[in-house]
Amino acid sequence: MIPVPGTKAVVLASGGIDSSTTLALARKAGFVVYALTLDYGQRHRCELDAAQKVVSSLGAERHVIMKIDLRVFGGSALTSEIAVPKGRPAEQMAAEIPITYVPARNTIFLSLALGWCETLQAHDIFIGVNAVDYSGYPDCRPGFLRQFERLARLATKAGVDGRACYRIHAPLVRLSKA
Repeated sequence: MIPVPGTKAVVLASGGIDSSTTLALARKAGFVVYALTLDYGQRHRCELDAAQKVVSSLGAERHVIMKIDLRVFGGSALTSEIAVPKGRPAEQMAAEIPITYVPARNTIFLSLALGWCETLQAHDIFIGVNAVDYSGYPDCRPGFLRQFERLARLATKAGVDGRACYRIHAPLVRLSKA
């Protein structure tokens, strides 16, 4: 998709390789990027520093780091004192939702990005989910992303008024980590 010059997009920028690649693709496509990084109490705090460096390097109109605390819910090795499994075979990852699943994380992240989109009068959100993610995480799946677009049109003033047709871009969703 080639946007009209000046088209704004909110890009979820965790600092990891997937979101960094996604941010680069949004910029390459011509979007004016507004980067959103969520400090949600994750144990891998180094990604927050990486997000600042990546966004600074690739460029964004604005970079917001929002603090929310998903540790209060627990239930994930990424936000609780639960061991993070290493070296799981692909069959096992595809067979079950892993302990690293953070309950509703991408749903929450996309909701926050949607709120910022509405205030920016932007209609595009980029997220760096990929095929490896959606094999185990429900809110990384293509069907979820399509349904979130529908929700965005029903749950926002701009959507209800017909001024916005929100699009969720997941350019890596059918790709592996490689």
